[in-house]
Amino acid sequence: MGKKRITASYIYTLDAEPIRNGFVEYDETDGTILAVGQCEEGEEVLPGALVPGFVNAHCHVELSHLHKKFRKGTGMAGFIDQINELRDWAGREVKQQLVQEWMDKMWADGVSAMADISNDDASFDVKKSHKMYTRTFLEVFGSEPEMCEGVMADVTALKAVADEAGLDAAPTPHSCYTMSPQLLSASASAGLDGGFLSYHSQESQEEEDLLISGSGAMYENRKRSGMSTPPVTGESSLKYFIDRLAAAKPAPYEQQILLVHNVCLAQGDIDAAKEVMKNVYFAICPLSNIFIHNALPPIDLMRENGLAIALGTDSLSSNDDLDMVKEMNCLHTAFPYVPMQEILTWASLNGAKFLKKDDVLGTLTPGKKPGIVLVDNLDETGFVTAQSRSRRII
Repeated sequence: MGKKRITASYIYTLDAEPIRNGFVEYDETDGTILAVGQCEEGEEVLPGALVPGFVNAHCHVELSHLHKKFRKGTGMAGFIDQINELRDWAGREVKQQLVQEWMDKMWADGVSAMADISNDDASFDVKKSHKMYTRTFLEVFGSEPEMCEGVMADVTALKAVADEAGLDAAPTPHSCYTMSPQLLSASASAGLDGGFLSYHSQESQEEEDLLISGSGAMYENRKRSGMSTPPVTGESSLKYFIDRLAAAKPAPYEQQILLVHNVCLAQGDIDAAKEVMKNVYFAICPLSNIFIHNALPPIDLMRENGLAIALGTDSLSSNDDLDMVKEMNCLHTAFPYVPMQEILTWASLNGAKFLKKDDVLGTLTPGKKPGIVLVDNLDETGFVTAQSRSRRII
């Protein structure tokens, strides 16, 4: 065993208070954390912060071929039109090459694990041999009730391909506005059977208008396309989702459930989710939300309710990068009073907990192997800046 020691101005173990001018000792062979503590007086200290490897709680890495191809600020309806127009411009070989490049970049930047969305198997070969752990959510769509049986047969076959590749994967629903009630319940049931479910929830006001009043840009978009729309319930899209879960399986739900985006989350939605979901996490993707409709989730409300927040990047169709530090800086700029330790917890530990990998990842705890990441160019209070970058130490 080769023991190595690295120092930094700040050590964020995430299982205790930050350490000023501290060290981390680790096994350079396998990355096991051996010890953390305070440096001796006079010991040279690297500028920056040492943190555990990040967990990207929401990504669509298979869409990496869409980098820099989308117009910003179109709203969800306009964004969906661009997805439909551009998502298939590249062939399989190009897609796989770009998946490899961006996963390699994320790994070098310090991402140790990822909750990733897949609509096909284009990313599977890269994932199965990559150092980064991924749990793959096999996302399904289908607005017409008669499509349900065929869509579920297709995703069951896709899961078999993922199983053959040795990937942790299971079906999951996309969102209220792309699915018939029948498919939403069927795919949610399959996800719950697998123990994990990820769901695009309350990403935009357009989505809420669709369910609450049957109006707005998304409603008009769906109608123009000749697609069925979900029933007008007068309630939020999250409450509609909870109703569709109940149609599939009775509450309470002990499975790991990830609600993604949460831009329009309100107190009533939080109360409804907590009542039936016993292991619910709330993923936020701030730069993606700004890219599409210049909005951010209600972070203050989420913190007041003690929600388990996890941080993701979303895809390169709605983001200029897959950089967790840039997401953190976006949050710090918008909510400067949120402690850096808390934002890092969102970026690492909570995602690890959602994936049930926190026995290995998420904290710089002796005996764990989370990866060690150096974040540089901090401000005088130890917060990330626009110039901050991250790099993997091990």
